[in-house]
Amino acid sequence: MLKWLGVLLATLGLIAGQPVQAQERFVTVASTTSTQDSGLFDHILPLFTQKTGIQVRVVAQGTGQALDTGRRGDADVVFVHAKAQEQKFVEDGFGLKRFAVMYNDFVLIGPASDPAKINGVKDIASALQAIAAKGSPFVSRGDRSGTHAAELALWKAVGIDPAKPQAGNPQGGNQNWYREIGQGMGAALNTAMAMEAYVLSDRATWLSFKNKGTLQISVEGDARLFNQYGVMLVNPAKHPHVKAQDGQAFVDWLVSPEGQAAIGQFKIDGKQLFFTNAGQQGA
Repeated sequence: MLKWLGVLLATLGLIAGQPVQAQERFVTVASTTSTQDSGLFDHILPLFTQKTGIQVRVVAQGTGQALDTGRRGDADVVFVHAKAQEQKFVEDGFGLKRFAVMYNDFVLIGPASDPAKINGVKDIASALQAIAAKGSPFVSRGDRSGTHAAELALWKAVGIDPAKPQAGNPQGGNQNWYREIGQGMGAALNTAMAMEAYVLSDRATWLSFKNKGTLQISVEGDARLFNQYGVMLVNPAKHPHVKAQDGQAFVDWLVSPEGQAAIGQFKIDGKQLFFTNAGQQGA
């Protein structure tokens, strides 16, 4: 018994003598599905970690959900794409400051059969009007994401409530041509492919989407399809547990020349997915 007691005490002594392992440094970032699904984070986050030693854990959600995550204090940083909502997030005291990071654009995706006859149209308003008038199938994310907010704003701009009956489509309503699915961009694209429907997508997710089937870009290039991204540190005055120093380090890196270069270098099939504009007035 004494022998085993001695061994136990010696073992405990060795353990006590070992240096305490350094705690892993990480920040939690609530971000859009497009930054995750496009592969952008797989490209840039290892570069940030290599430089700073700070890991980044991503919670990929629609913009509305990501902002809610920040409001609850369940993230250190919010990186999304709905400028008006981002500004309100800061005005309400949940974020310290909004920084513009990058932009790309939305594209209207549709089936090759093109039932609304809009392929090649440059005016998104006339395209949406044609879809509604003919009752052509349209898939909406319906998830409070930045893409969903942009889609609703486009419908509103042309004076159409897609949930109500339209001329040429007297039945109308969600149960008919306009389908809200309450899911992310990948699911919306898959649903559109299965239904041979139109859908609004950010270009980055579309380019990285593998299950295109007969889907193609129907409308692109309209200035109203511009898609700006911004980043904010969650206010530590609201949530003292927020990792303010490391979270701000991530924000600062994104808008630094090094971070901006890393974003600009991300491409799929030779096509650049995001274009940087940190520091640009009004972005």
